[in-house]
Amino acid sequence: MQISRRALMGGATAASAALAFTPERLWAAAASAATPADWSLAVADIEADIAPRPMRLIHGRAPAGLQGALYRTGPGKFRYGAGDAAHWFDGDGLVRSLRIEDGRATLAARFVDTPKRRADQAAGALMTPGFGTRGSPKARITGPDDLNAANTHVIPVGDQMWALWESGSPSAIDPKTLGTRGFVTLRPDLKGMPFLAHPKQEPDGRIWNLGTVGDQAVIWRLSGSGALEAFTPLKLPRSSYIHDFTATDRELIILLQPWVRDHMAVPITASMAWKPELGTQVLVIDKDDLSKRRIYELPPFFFFHLGDAWREADGTIRFDGCTGRDASFATDYVGKMTSGGPITVKPPRAAMFALHPNGRATMETVETIAEFPRTDPRFAGRRRSLTWHVSGEELDRPLAQAWAMTDWRRGRTEAHEFGVHQMAEEAVFVPRPGSSAEGDGWLVGTTLNLKARATELHVFDARRLAAGPLASWRADVALPVGFHGSFVAA
Repeated sequence: MQISRRALMGGATAASAALAFTPERLWAAAASAATPADWSLAVADIEADIAPRPMRLIHGRAPAGLQGALYRTGPGKFRYGAGDAAHWFDGDGLVRSLRIEDGRATLAARFVDTPKRRADQAAGALMTPGFGTRGSPKARITGPDDLNAANTHVIPVGDQMWALWESGSPSAIDPKTLGTRGFVTLRPDLKGMPFLAHPKQEPDGRIWNLGTVGDQAVIWRLSGSGALEAFTPLKLPRSSYIHDFTATDRELIILLQPWVRDHMAVPITASMAWKPELGTQVLVIDKDDLSKRRIYELPPFFFFHLGDAWREADGTIRFDGCTGRDASFATDYVGKMTSGGPITVKPPRAAMFALHPNGRATMETVETIAEFPRTDPRFAGRRRSLTWHVSGEELDRPLAQAWAMTDWRRGRTEAHEFGVHQMAEEAVFVPRPGSSAEGDGWLVGTTLNLKARATELHVFDARRLAAGPLASWRADVALPVGFHGSFVAA
């Protein structure tokens, strides 16, 4: 089967013809002028890059052995002129560096220099359509990278950081200056091909990823340095929304939820339909022979993120994820953040999945609120029991107030509540140098302190969250709440 670059890139170009101003866009503009909710700081604009600056130690001290930088990305600019991004996912990518050295912490942040950002800046208006933003009919769209906000994830690859987006090229970032080096082209004839924001990296460094447009997809395989090893077309059973996938040491696991693209429209959310009657399909592909594929069936559910998978001795594949009843989490929960709410949709819950050798699949959902799951990277594809994630009590505002660790083997969750004035962002696990036991290390991440109007950096003993932070620093600026990131040890 041949899938052309034109077929994979054509969706964005064709969709641009569907642009039009609507009553919904006018309502969003009016809503932005209303009194903001108390959490509006989470989606406030950053107008310029943030030069490196020290953070103030407000609690404890950094543990010995923790040296390096936490790189994160997320939207940093939502508004140009009278136009507002109508969805949290559509702000310009702002890469952050939070460096810990000799017990001190520094912060810097810099926008990714994308065609999208340049076009909107030049027009003085929000021209570019996105995940939930219609944009302008005058936007010039020649392919996915004209829409690329580079705002979803940032990972180390070779001597670079790659800022990733939903369905475009990686953006190469200088890890020291955070300057943009341009889009990554892995092979001349593959320029602009989609590269999802959640690659899976094996312990030896090899990278697996997908690129998808509708029911057409590709499988990327790269070396740890970012060199292309293989590029394989893949026809999916359905045009399902895919933000994340998972993998064992032997298989790729792709979940096809019943949120499907059933027509061409802008923004992306307008082209999607929730069809629970389709259920959820799980496609399992052998890494050594991509033609070997199996499909499992599960009940309908929505998800953004999955934890790493592993294979049991009897052949059963297990993995966890953060699940909701339908796609309203993507449209009505995070979708309403830039307009100030109200937020009425329940956040995702943790779930454990099992794919049995006899073809039966099971899903067990627990009551634990969970999003942004992270695991010990040394156990990628191997049997494990621990997942770290954001959590917290439900409030009349988005996002979480806690970091939690769920131990699936023991059936318990331990958490640290930051309090109602804090918005907890994703935290990443950092192994303790010289250790090999799962969970032996630190949890490092950020919160937005609404009361202090400042971004904070925290370090916890990863296996003792309830004991509170080992160290916390506070910046003199408040950065918008972001998505994902990676820690690079010094």
